[in-house]
Amino acid sequence: MSLLDPDASARNEVSGASKPRVVIISNVLLYREGLAASLTKDGRLEVASALGSGSALAAIQAIGPDAVLLDASTSGALILARQVRACCPSARLVGFGIAGGADAFLACAEAGVAAFVDSNGTVSELVAAVEGALRGELRCSPQVTALLCDRLASLADTRDSSAETLTRREREIAVLVAQGLSNKEIASDLNIGPATVKNHVHNILDKLKVRRRAAIAAHLTRPAPNGAKGPAECRPA
Repeated sequence: MSLLDPDASARNEVSGASKPRVVIISNVLLYREGLAASLTKDGRLEVASALGSGSALAAIQAIGPDAVLLDASTSGALILARQVRACCPSARLVGFGIAGGADAFLACAEAGVAAFVDSNGTVSELVAAVEGALRGELRCSPQVTALLCDRLASLADTRDSSAETLTRREREIAVLVAQGLSNKEIASDLNIGPATVKNHVHNILDKLKVRRRAAIAAHLTRPAPNGAKGPAECRPA
């Protein structure tokens, strides 16, 4: 659906400016309608559609937006982010309503989110994040930048030899296992066969010298000396 403010539309026609087109994804109707109305009133972005995650991919492919605004409280937000990146790589992903500290922001970045607005962010900050992302900039608060830098330093300090032996694909699957995905869900997310996922999981268990899937998650998320944890789902506190 297109939510247009007649006054904002008129102003845009007079100026001749071309506004970036965005799609809002949130499973909470009140959130997405409220944000769509606020962005339309602001006038700097064109809201091409505001919808739930169930119909998001088909709509994004049909619309071809400049940016996708993803509510971090949406169930399976990271999986959806990767799917959006796969089906519409030209669209910039902007996460909003993100809470949970450095782990959540790092997990979103790994999933392809190009800009962040935390749970205390404003509409103006969200618009600035979209505009920055479209210029190829990573827009986030100084606090988030500090959290991400600290997290990267912690990862470098706490990386052990067993984790370093994992291949890139094995590390990717290990993170998804840590997020609670089944082999079938991982296969669908990565577009590979369930048997291939099973083999990778078996290899991961061998290399990490653990027996159960839960131990993979514990290995990746166990606290470091400074309290840092491994990859986490992008979700509210």
